[in-house]
Amino acid sequence: MPATPAWPPKSAPRLFVEEELGQGRTFALEGSHAHYLGKVMRVREGDTIIVCDNITGEWAARVGQVDKRRVDVTVTERLREREEVPDLWLCPALLKKDRFDLVLEKATELGVARIQPVVTRRCVADKLNLDRARTITTEAAEQCARTALPELGEPVKLEALLRDWPQDRALLFADEQGGEAAADAFTVHSGPAALLIGPEGGFDDAEREAIRAHPQARAITLGPRILRGETAAIAALSVWMATAGDWS
Repeated sequence: MPATPAWPPKSAPRLFVEEELGQGRTFALEGSHAHYLGKVMRVREGDTIIVCDNITGEWAARVGQVDKRRVDVTVTERLREREEVPDLWLCPALLKKDRFDLVLEKATELGVARIQPVVTRRCVADKLNLDRARTITTEAAEQCARTALPELGEPVKLEALLRDWPQDRALLFADEQGGEAAADAFTVHSGPAALLIGPEGGFDDAEREAIRAHPQARAITLGPRILRGETAAIAALSVWMATAGDWS
């Protein structure tokens, strides 16, 4: 007996859309979505795609009319509810564009709930194109089958981050001068929590002193080697997800 084909097909294109989804709803995809579906994936009328709205979850949808600049779709069935992600924020210092792009992409794949960029004294950048950043996180979420997009904050200076920090959230900052072993700290401070990662060159002495003086802050170490900012962010998130997150 032949095997039953997977439903929906694993090859079905997957997109986040702005419309709130529901059984039987019909809407049009235009712009980059229409180009992706029509020109890149070459969908045809009757094909199935997967759509998410960051509100209700993940749905299968049937493709209707396909034009050069528009693709009509009808929602047919819900596949998954919107996922509950661990209550973990990533607060990475801004890096060079390509390196920070990697942080945005991998943080999304690893399941972080919020990305809050930080500007420190040794940052090589002090601005972030939020529209471009959201495109990167959205595409990463589509690729890894997330049903919830990470929140993305505008960059804030370190002083403002510390001043306005919520009292109920642990601030675990990677300090190259040492601290509690990351895995041990993550087991104790499993959430709500946030990881603070420094820039190229690390925090300066005054910043480090201010962070350590904060009542919610806990210094952690990520091992005996000095890591790049993007490596530290990815490594810390991986250890947190394995010890306190949703990998178990």
